[in-house]
Amino acid sequence: MIITKTPFRMSFFGGGTDFPEFYREHGGAVLVTTFDKYCYVNVRRLPPFFDYSTELSYSVIERVGDIGDIRHPAIREAMKYLDMRDIRLTYEADLPARSGLGTSSSFAVGMLSAFYALTGKHKSNRQLADDAIYLERTLCSETGGVQDQIAAAFGGFNRIEFNENGYTVNPLIISNARKKELDDNLIMFFTGFSRFSADIQADTQKALKDKTKQLLEMKQLVYDAEKILTSSSGLNDFGKLLDYTWKIKRGISTGISTGSIDSIYDTAMKNGAAGGKLLGAGGGGFFVFYCEKDKQPSLIKALEKFLYVPFAFENEGTRVIHYTPEDSGA
Repeated sequence: MIITKTPFRMSFFGGGTDFPEFYREHGGAVLVTTFDKYCYVNVRRLPPFFDYSTELSYSVIERVGDIGDIRHPAIREAMKYLDMRDIRLTYEADLPARSGLGTSSSFAVGMLSAFYALTGKHKSNRQLADDAIYLERTLCSETGGVQDQIAAAFGGFNRIEFNENGYTVNPLIISNARKKELDDNLIMFFTGFSRFSADIQADTQKALKDKTKQLLEMKQLVYDAEKILTSSSGLNDFGKLLDYTWKIKRGISTGISTGSIDSIYDTAMKNGAAGGKLLGAGGGGFFVFYCEKDKQPSLIKALEKFLYVPFAFENEGTRVIHYTPEDSGA
């Protein structure tokens, strides 16, 4: 039996510049962290006593005799890709899917890690990220960028840069005290809206050529934000940059924001937030705001009908937390 634990990610700046169609021509960069909310993938060999050869438990339960009959595209294609058979897989998570936190990519990374471990293979964080990108973007033909898979595999607070040759992961070098100050001044709420990010990502992909100027500006904000975090000045300017990047992002695609989302944002800004953004592709899910700690009670009260979600940054990325080798039967 194998159990993997993979964090979710919070992307602050540069989203959209991690689309291959954009960064291969213009380069790209994102500022992203993982935090202490996780998905867990449990994989073991299915004993040969049933009239099915694969059992999957996620939001539904699937029992099939042929891999091709699996309805979940990522599981189906991953099992084909790695030639996995006679599997029982269970998925659990601290936060809901389709909520802007890269949950599908965290699952893909954790699942691939578990499959490899079950067959006695160890893969590096980069190999897991690359395989998850290939799984989601090529085998499953899902539209989107590639930061989620990288963030989930590597973990930590990073500036990830993209070019025609691939990507580099650059850890953000700041003191523990500075990092804790930022962590303490960020506050997250669940809007209650869920959506398929691929739908919005498809609109964003279509807009890439028409929004090059905006995306280049969003890329530059990655470096501006890093300068703020690595300086000794106050962090309120980080919040102001979040406000600025959110305004740019809203103009990329009509699906990113709605009247309800705008109302939430306006309420937050009137009750202590210096800035914020909807995490992920947009359209719903989780809002993160920069709000100094002494102002947070007012903000929580103003948004009391939405779920407040405490969190803390994490540094480890995906990992195997239980490993009991099993005979493959080969």
